[in-house]
Amino acid sequence: MVDGVSDTGVAPSEASPTTDEGPLSKVGLAETVVNRRRGGEIRVLLSPKTTRTSSGFMGVLTLQPGEYVSEHYHPYSEEFLYVSRGTMVVRIDGDQELELAEGEGMVIPKNARHRVMNRGGGEAFAIFMMCPLAPRPDLGHVDTEPYPEEAGEVEP
Repeated sequence: MVDGVSDTGVAPSEASPTTDEGPLSKVGLAETVVNRRRGGEIRVLLSPKTTRTSSGFMGVLTLQPGEYVSEHYHPYSEEFLYVSRGTMVVRIDGDQELELAEGEGMVIPKNARHRVMNRGGGEAFAIFMMCPLAPRPDLGHVDTEPYPEEAGEVEP
């Protein structure tokens, strides 16, 4: 602390509560960056970059009708997916499909190829978490089909 200001640049009375691991932090959805590259709207909320976590990351996915997240897999992580609005269909390993309605969730196993789709008539919103983390961010996600904009298609 220098001149009454913590190393985060916030005065102690305004600083977040702390634990033995360091300051607690919160992240608002409006503070996140929208990623549409793989399809839909993906926002990572809690991650090593935003909260100093070392065990995984959490985000949200919004899919409009006909949108999908292109097929991929995670060689180091399981993915937990919970649909809080609408309906999503998850295709696993190219041939198994599971529909998740509002209030339902699933775990996508490590190394399982998966694609997430909105075949419904309204917007679908899900919360996802991945853990454990890959040794490096570039190793955590392997694409197995072109991104939607590269494929020039909507969900088949």
